[in-house]
Amino acid sequence: MPVQSGSDVPSNYFSRLIVSVRASATQLVRSPSHSRRAEAARRSARHVLLLSAIGAAIVIALMYALDATEIGWMPKRGTAGLWLIRILTDFGKSAYVLWLLFATLVVVALVAPRLQGTSRSLLLGLGTRLQFVFFAVLLPVLAGEVIKWMVGRGRPFVGGEANAFNFAHFAGSEAYASFPSGHAITAAALAFAVAALWPQARILMIVYAILIALSRLVLLAHHPSDVVAGALLGVVGAMAVRYWFAARRLGFAIHGDGTIVPLPGPSLGHLKRVAREASAP
Repeated sequence: MPVQSGSDVPSNYFSRLIVSVRASATQLVRSPSHSRRAEAARRSARHVLLLSAIGAAIVIALMYALDATEIGWMPKRGTAGLWLIRILTDFGKSAYVLWLLFATLVVVALVAPRLQGTSRSLLLGLGTRLQFVFFAVLLPVLAGEVIKWMVGRGRPFVGGEANAFNFAHFAGSEAYASFPSGHAITAAALAFAVAALWPQARILMIVYAILIALSRLVLLAHHPSDVVAGALLGVVGAMAVRYWFAARRLGFAIHGDGTIVPLPGPSLGHLKRVAREASAP
């Protein structure tokens, strides 16, 4: 979300809110301005191609070597002892993650016009980073829904036997929406986005993404190749959104070799102070 100078900010709250929301939307679609965006594009393209090639090879190998066998290793669907796994897997549900991020963005948009100076700048800086995380998850999730519809791969419990090649292209039903895993897309995209902004959280987010992926296998909702494909799509989609933001100088900087790095963001202490000021009478 953009930071405005004090002279440009209207005195009326609702006017400030409208100006802030409009400026926030405009900055996302403005022309890229970073002088090193070409280097970043080339570097990102190389990484995407390498990841895609390795990921595709792993997916194909899993389809033939492991998918059908893995079904027999998992507990039967409906096993009572899996209640904890069912709770865990919901933390990777795209609707929950996206609505939570959207609600947080709304809160930032509503609170920011009440603040001034440094506090407002800090909160708007956090808003820009939340926008990145939101779109980094949304883009691959939408792409995954299209791929699910096109591929139409049956889930492990469909058909009554272990069959990794049970397809009904363009079926559009939940039973034939196994490839790629939507939960794996969401978890991997969220993990990449959060780690891209706050590298110190990388290990925690990797563990989160792995646990979500494993939960889909234990619950017989997906084949191993589904979760690998989902994770690959989530990371690639989040990388594309990161480049989009970096090229517009939003939340990221670009080094001379094309490496995209996060800009210094609001610290926990600053955010606590912002929260106190926003809630003060």
